[in-house]
Amino acid sequence: MEDLIYLDNAATSWPKPDRVYSFVVDFIRECGVNPGRSGFDKAIEAGNLLEDLRKRLTRFFGGDEITPERLCFGYNATDALNLIIQGLLSDGDHVVTTNLEHNSVIRPINHLVRDGGVEATYVPFNGDGFVEPDEIRKAVKPNTKLVIVNHASNVIGTIQPIGEIGAICRELEIPFAVDASQSAGMVPINMTEMNVDVLAFTGHKSMMGLTGIGGLCVRKHLDIRQTRSGGTGVRSAFPYHLEEYPYRMEYGTPNTAGVASLWAGQDWMEERGGVESIYAHEIKLAQKLVDGFREIDGVIIYCCDSMENHIATLTINVDGLEAGDVGIMLDVDFDIATRTGLHCAPLVHEQLGITKIHGGVRFAVGPFNTEEHIDTAIEAVAEIAERARKMKRPTLQSSK
Repeated sequence: MEDLIYLDNAATSWPKPDRVYSFVVDFIRECGVNPGRSGFDKAIEAGNLLEDLRKRLTRFFGGDEITPERLCFGYNATDALNLIIQGLLSDGDHVVTTNLEHNSVIRPINHLVRDGGVEATYVPFNGDGFVEPDEIRKAVKPNTKLVIVNHASNVIGTIQPIGEIGAICRELEIPFAVDASQSAGMVPINMTEMNVDVLAFTGHKSMMGLTGIGGLCVRKHLDIRQTRSGGTGVRSAFPYHLEEYPYRMEYGTPNTAGVASLWAGQDWMEERGGVESIYAHEIKLAQKLVDGFREIDGVIIYCCDSMENHIATLTINVDGLEAGDVGIMLDVDFDIATRTGLHCAPLVHEQLGITKIHGGVRFAVGPFNTEEHIDTAIEAVAEIAERARKMKRPTLQSSK
């Protein structure tokens, strides 16, 4: 395991910084009680960390129109996206989204289309992997009640022009939701400047936290309908779920270990010089990876003519081989961990035309990867491509 080259950071960052491990263990040992449920010192201390993290993440997401109580915690981005989609759409409404979306957006919308009388439009991306803002505008209808867009693709790594799309939504007075699963902690986000009304984030990727923690950040002018109910730890005699934030979007005991991990992750990011510094390291390695792959005969890279407006994630295929077979060879023969298949984003692969070969091979660089890791990955793919050429299988058509 010590020799493993981990290039699956788009699934979850690993390893975590040492300070995350130590802070979480110490916090749970010393203060692992239920926050906000009791008045003794340890419960107050646990609750203080939760509330302090709300304030810290509100600043992190750059919202002068966001108050800390509107930073609401949940299990992950999928959990938050379900709350957003189900809480903003009703029978007769129309939603605009894109072919870049993860199933955490596609499936909740499709369920509402099938079962809830909602209409949906999926906007395709262009040949470079970007959604054109004008195409979003063209997709809007009189009954459009939500536009929701993936900030950074978990397949091809393109960063969408969120600011331009947000300006259109603000002009048209349509709520704009952003899935920041891949971008939060990877690139700077300012909800106010980007005209984002509600942001869904997860903690276990570039924010360096544990799995099972995430949430949503809601601007002051937007209210999301409650779709769940349960315990809040306050006003227990009230017979209905509380309408004020954060309780409006939070249910039951919070993930205190996850909260602690996000706090430590914020500390680590600040020590490393902030999001921009970490991104510079990762994108430099991703560019080296792309440049190396371009020199290999038979390697197809998707939507990577330029790494401008990209995160450090890319997907390839090797001519003559299925993605799963390439992933197995990388793992078994070279101790390189990648992600193969459709990456829970089937519409991306469908538009790229690679669904029939079961998707692609995704490489996702993280902060602990090195140039030596990248050199080894390039050499490994070159050897696999050479094996494929010797097998003389039919040729795949390249897709930009």
